[in-house]
Order: sequence, then structure tokens, then C-alpha cells
Amino acid sequence: MRGEIGVQVPVTVRTFTQLFSCTPRGARLARRLVANRMDMWGFPYDGGASESVTLVVAELAANAVRHGRVRGRDFRVRLLLRSGEDTVRVEVADALPERLPVLREAPGEDDEGGRGLLLVAALADRWGTALCPGGTYKSVWAEVRVPGADVRRGAGA
Repeated sequence: MRGEIGVQVPVTVRTFTQLFSCTPRGARLARRLVANRMDMWGFPYDGGASESVTLVVAELAANAVRHGRVRGRDFRVRLLLRSGEDTVRVEVADALPERLPVLREAPGEDDEGGRGLLLVAALADRWGTALCPGGTYKSVWAEVRVPGADVRRGAGA
């Protein structure tokens, strides 16, 4: 028998991972650092891709601070961009696994909250939750389409 030797296509994976304090200040910092990272990856601050990913992170980070806070524990933001794909995966993990996000109907005009997951669902191709091993935290993830990602592969670190 003669086996074929195939050439494996190299895959570039760009990641960004950071822990933030579970405070409103931590959520603001997460949003700013993600916008900066998207810019470093070649998606300008004022571009649609960067704005969509940044808004998804802002909403998920705000939810982590408001609904997933455990005193003394941080939340984590992770971005993942693989070569050959035009999607950025956003993951925000918090320390309250028993409190899963629920997508509700559109809130009333007088309601002050309840729109965050509606925005995430509108901006992301897919989103969901995952309980992490050991059950000590959960991750809320969203996959956001970033057209033109292949063109920008050489940009940034």
C-alpha cells in the first residue's frame, strides 16, 4: 500500500485574553482594549467589524459585571480569529455559572435594561453559553462576522 503525503495548510490563530475586575470600570476597560486589539489586527476603530465586536464585548462584559459578579473574582474576555475564517469569536467568562443569560422579548420604552442580549443576537451570527470544566464559571460566547478578515491577516500581532 502506498500512502499519500498531504500538505497541511498552515493556520494562523490570533487570540487576545485578559482578566478584568468585575466592576463597571473593568467593563469599560474591556471594551477599550478590545477596540485597540481589533485595530492592531487591521480592523480600524471606526470600521463596522471593530464596532460590532466591541459592542458585543461591551454588552457581555456589562452582563458579567451586573449578573455574574462574585466578590473577589474577575471576569475574562477572550477573542479568537482563525485564518481562513471571517468570524471573530468573543467569549466573556464570569464566576456565576448558575445564572445563565436569557434572551427576552423587546423591553418596553420605560424599561432601563434588557436590551443587551438583543443587541448581541442582532450583531452575532451565533451566540450561546458554555459551562466550564469544574462548574466554577460560565462563558457566554458570540461569533461576529468580520468581512475582509483574510485581507488583514498580515496586520498586527
